[in-house]
Amino acid sequence: MARLFSFKPALSYKGRRFHGVRGWAGKPSHPPLTDIPIACYVLVAVFDVLSYATYGDAADVGSFAHDAFVAGTFVIIAGALVSLATITTGFWDWWKGIPRRKAGPLGTAHHTQVWRTINTHAIVMVTVTVLVVIDIVVRLTGWDTGYATLAITILSVLAGLLVVMGAAYGGSLVFDYQFNVEDVSGTTVWDETEVDQTHADRAKEA
Repeated sequence: MARLFSFKPALSYKGRRFHGVRGWAGKPSHPPLTDIPIACYVLVAVFDVLSYATYGDAADVGSFAHDAFVAGTFVIIAGALVSLATITTGFWDWWKGIPRRKAGPLGTAHHTQVWRTINTHAIVMVTVTVLVVIDIVVRLTGWDTGYATLAITILSVLAGLLVVMGAAYGGSLVFDYQFNVEDVSGTTVWDETEVDQTHADRAKEA
């Protein structure tokens, strides 16, 4: 009977090379961490637009506008906290994941299209982080207002749009340029076979 599922290889860490903060071969730490801030910042933009559009009167803020503002605040703070780990692992990928001409604390990177795309991705995401920090400060400073003001809404929408743009560059790094993607040449993962191959098996064969 043909096997329909493969569970072990994707969950196995045996035989995978460890890259420190960057994660393991085939299991980099940065990409999965990015999902949370991206989702959070897009949701915050939606919450704030709804809050601003429905608040009614500043003297009598509606419950929906207030609840959307509070939800957006919790979500943006959660995204910002996770982004600390995202930024750290992303920096390590930039530092250790691309070829450099010389040794040293940072060295000099080869001026490739991949390097330029990483720089673009990084500067967009750093801009998002700055906007988010300002957004959080404005929110907490004006917490008693009870709804997303125009300033907060603009900050959130800008952050939401830019984080999607930054994610597009990150996606190109993986899916267009295969950055941090393991080479599958010489493996059996695309062969028609009923036998699963793990990183440990590949290490033995090598």
